[in-house]
Amino acid sequence: MASGKRPRERVEPSFGAAQNNDPGELRLGAGERIVGHSSRKSKRIPVEDIDDDDDGEEEDLEPRARRASKPARTKRSARASRSGGFFGAIRSLLYWCIVLGIWAGIAVGGVVIYFAAQMPSASTWSIPDRPPNVKITALDGTLVANRGTTGGEAIALEEMSPYLPQAVMAIEDRRFYYHFGVDPLGLARAFLNNLTGRSLQGGSTLTQQLAKNLFLSPERTFERKVQEVLLSFWLEHKFTKDQILAMYLNRMYFGSNAYGVEAASQRYFNKSARDVNLAEAATLAGLLKAPSRLSPARDPKAAEERAQVVLGAMREEGYVTAEEAKTAMSQPPAKARSYWSGAEHYAADMVIDEVKALIGDVKTDINVQTTLDMRLEKQAEAALTSALDKEGRKVNASQAALVSVDATGAIRAVVGGRDYTDSQFNRAAKAKRQPGSAFKPFVYAAALEAGYRPDTLMNDGPVRIGNWTPENYDQKYRGQVTLSTALAHSLNTIAAQLVMQVGPKNVISVAHRLGIDSDLQENASIALGTSEVSLVELTSSYAAFMNGGMKATPHLVSRITDTSGKVLYEADYSNPPRVLSEQVVANLNGMLNRVMTEGTGRAAQLSKWQAAGKSGTTQSFRDAIFVGFTSTMTTGIWFGNDDGTPMKKVTGGGLPARAWKTYMTAALEGYKPTPLFGVGIQPAKPEPQTTLSDIISGVLPGAVSRDDFPPAPDAPPEDIPVQGQASYPAAPPPVQQGYPVQPQQPVTREPAMREPAQRAPSQRDPAAVDRRQQAVQPNYPPGTVPDYRARDGGQMVPPADVPNRGYQDYRQYRGPYDDRVAPDSVLEGRAPPDAVLEGPVPPGDVGGSSRRGQPRDSTLFDIIMGQ
Repeated sequence: MASGKRPRERVEPSFGAAQNNDPGELRLGAGERIVGHSSRKSKRIPVEDIDDDDDGEEEDLEPRARRASKPARTKRSARASRSGGFFGAIRSLLYWCIVLGIWAGIAVGGVVIYFAAQMPSASTWSIPDRPPNVKITALDGTLVANRGTTGGEAIALEEMSPYLPQAVMAIEDRRFYYHFGVDPLGLARAFLNNLTGRSLQGGSTLTQQLAKNLFLSPERTFERKVQEVLLSFWLEHKFTKDQILAMYLNRMYFGSNAYGVEAASQRYFNKSARDVNLAEAATLAGLLKAPSRLSPARDPKAAEERAQVVLGAMREEGYVTAEEAKTAMSQPPAKARSYWSGAEHYAADMVIDEVKALIGDVKTDINVQTTLDMRLEKQAEAALTSALDKEGRKVNASQAALVSVDATGAIRAVVGGRDYTDSQFNRAAKAKRQPGSAFKPFVYAAALEAGYRPDTLMNDGPVRIGNWTPENYDQKYRGQVTLSTALAHSLNTIAAQLVMQVGPKNVISVAHRLGIDSDLQENASIALGTSEVSLVELTSSYAAFMNGGMKATPHLVSRITDTSGKVLYEADYSNPPRVLSEQVVANLNGMLNRVMTEGTGRAAQLSKWQAAGKSGTTQSFRDAIFVGFTSTMTTGIWFGNDDGTPMKKVTGGGLPARAWKTYMTAALEGYKPTPLFGVGIQPAKPEPQTTLSDIISGVLPGAVSRDDFPPAPDAPPEDIPVQGQASYPAAPPPVQQGYPVQPQQPVTREPAMREPAQRAPSQRDPAAVDRRQQAVQPNYPPGTVPDYRARDGGQMVPPADVPNRGYQDYRQYRGPYDDRVAPDSVLEGRAPPDAVLEGPVPPGDVGGSSRRGQPRDSTLFDIIMGQ
């Protein structure tokens, strides 16, 4: 080669003449052949340096071949150097990672598109309604309980304690306000924490958790995770961060059937989420990881340890200072109730049943204002708990119940059992038991309506009604006694005779009219309370004696409103029907007052208040009841066992009467004592001297009469002896009695009963029966009572077209408070009556003295006529 440099101009190959002179043959010279070249630039040989002499061509062929093969070997070695080594491996790895990543992205995108196609259109997505909550408040507005699936109402983010959202974000989603629904940094941090064993925070954001809670099932599948991410994007697009956080705090599960921070706060700390402190907020936030396992009610130690972790996270995020976190950590752990406790929850359960009857199914959050007085509720619970703790084990009594109502029938206190935590069964409202002798006031009320008087004499002696022979509790007989004495000492023989003489139908009618809704058996043993009733209906029926004869319908709900304040229901018990005449009530109250002053209820006497009531005890001491009232409040108390196990000689005048006194003394504290209706507190005065002027002025009957008593009944028929044993037919003909007698061995034991030897029934004179029935007709003003003088073969029956004693029939009565009106038909803005909103204030027409209960003066005419 003459030169190692490439010429600036391209040299075209030259073609020499062919030796064979063939014009179609093309030949190249040796210098014009293209040889292989290496990666280095090959040098082109100039044309002028090529020797065209054929003689030297063979000699130069071998060196040229060696030179041509050398660049090829250099190329292979360069390629080997490039493909080998560490950096070559890294470059190859990156290349294939990029390729695989692209293909993986395409695959994931296809899967996402597939699962997204399975979901409904985003235009149809909506937040599901939160299950409705029923907020129940007491008379003074304090919270009694929340009822519903969630267990608490939803509250705004601004109303919550500021510690709550801070604690939740610190432990669950620190970058909540910075991500778009899915937090890649959070996922990476969770991955690293899991690798190092320091899992303080999960990879799911609050938005993802909310999406899962609102829309998806808890199963862990790839499809559900894809849907969770898509829904998170939709939530972030649809709502603000504050709205998402508020929904999260109001809907997440916090254990123990509490959904939302308000329900959880009430459940564990008995306070609103508005008032929780730092330590309590940390405890609630710590529950979100494992609500059931970390519940303070189940494992307080685990809940405290988790709360310490939350406080550390809050300190790291700067929500609290180190000093604040240290102070919170030093506080004792929260002691949560193992279950909803407190007697007020019995009332809350009753409210739910009443609300459904008033407005139907609850579809939105509502507020229910009740008649419950929380002060009285606590006093009632304390009285029963104290009685059971002191005497329950000794007398084998394990359960108790109490109902206290005012003159309108509003329930001021109710206790359904010893401990709501142990048993949620409401023994006051749902249990039906025999009232025993506590049913006797209805018998005597029917007798007073039939014309008997408190001073009417009857014979306390052996009585046989069919195959049943009632006995007194002490198995003694007192001979001639007044009805007032018979009721005070709870004489069974007198009550049984009254039922037979008045008629079981009339007794049942009076009981139903006053408020007993349970079915009552029409037989003679009803006199001793053999038909089962609930404590609520029995107590509210006694309230008619307290308020002067007006029906007292038991109720707990006074007003129902929605969250906007719209009135859905409002009670109005201001115009109840009259169910007993004032005269009958006055007489009966005087008789029941004697029960407490000298009879079976002496243990229930109050030091400052005039009171009346009646005890009741069933056979074998299975149930013991005392129901009593003052001028402002009626209360019934029951003691017994759920399985009917007999107690150890517990009577209604014993343990229940003492518990009644304890409760009523505390409940009436602060109120001015007022007398019972019809039982005036009169100062003692000497017996007046009868003068000649009095005799002359009293020649005509009724000249100085001080009352309007109905006439007393005649003496019993001739065939019924005054002393000894009174006997009634085993199966009296309907034409004579007007009521069927169904002999039944009663199961009550106050007083005890005994079955003597069988006796042949005596026959009664129809004329004597007719005379007695005529004599017991009440002397009511004309037009106010039916004319019972109509006869049907000697039977006393009321005409069908005669009004019923001046008051509306209870079964047909429907006042404004009994109507179950639709929400849209209730007038808005009406306030409940004062008697419902205020405490146990005596009504204006209840109490005061009355002269109607005083005995009538005998006149000279009466003496001459022998009356």
